[in-house]
Amino acid sequence: MQFRQQALAKLQSPEELDLPVRFARPQGWLVLSVTVAAMAAASVWAVTGSVASTVSAPAVLTHNQGSYVLQSPVAGQVTAVLVKQGERIPARTPVLKVATADGEAVVRSVAAGRVSALAATMGQIIRTGADVAAVEKVAEPDDPLYATVYVPAENAASVPRNARVDLTVPSAPTQRYGVLRGHVQSVDRTAQTPQSIAAFLGDRQLGEQFTSKGRPVAVTVRLDRAASTASGYRWSSQDGPPFELTSMTMATGSIRLADERPIDWLLP
Repeated sequence: MQFRQQALAKLQSPEELDLPVRFARPQGWLVLSVTVAAMAAASVWAVTGSVASTVSAPAVLTHNQGSYVLQSPVAGQVTAVLVKQGERIPARTPVLKVATADGEAVVRSVAAGRVSALAATMGQIIRTGADVAAVEKVAEPDDPLYATVYVPAENAASVPRNARVDLTVPSAPTQRYGVLRGHVQSVDRTAQTPQSIAAFLGDRQLGEQFTSKGRPVAVTVRLDRAASTASGYRWSSQDGPPFELTSMTMATGSIRLADERPIDWLLP
């Protein structure tokens, strides 16, 4: 206690009053300045900034008109398969001949397109309504491909038109060829059922697969074109893979969602 009183008395002495008092060291002022600047920047970003987020979902490369499943209108035994997988056919083309109890019947295509799958084989016994082929609707040979991304319904409202989309294609390793580029063309606000997906893709298994975790929303993606690549589409790498892309190629789409504000201000 005695030493403290001596210190106070020394500070109160007249000869000590004109000496400067150091409140903080230069290092302390530097730390304080940096802290204030950081807080000011954070405040400005909280008011004017935004957070970018993405959603990833399964996708399929197809032509924009989709596909249809050709079903047999009769029951019997397949005696002839008249088309080949990958063949382009006009509407009302004979696809199968079926021997029925009333004689031979012909199963014809409904609309023009490309035969993407054949489910019927020679000698097979089929029933009425059986799936015998999947036909992709293609108007012209050089019709461009699109990607249909099946996004969870809860994310559909956050998908803006023309949003950037990166597509990972398993047949083109990302480490070597990068990702396929595209932009959102349209968002179907109606939740898809297994039946609607199967009708569009011509594949019932994909309909069940894409709805296993709930009914998604279909997002149509326009692929960016590039004349300098073998595929005819733009990739994150300069050249992309050295082969063409085909319809019904599986992919994973990463869609950039609408920017979100980091803080929602509540006004009284």
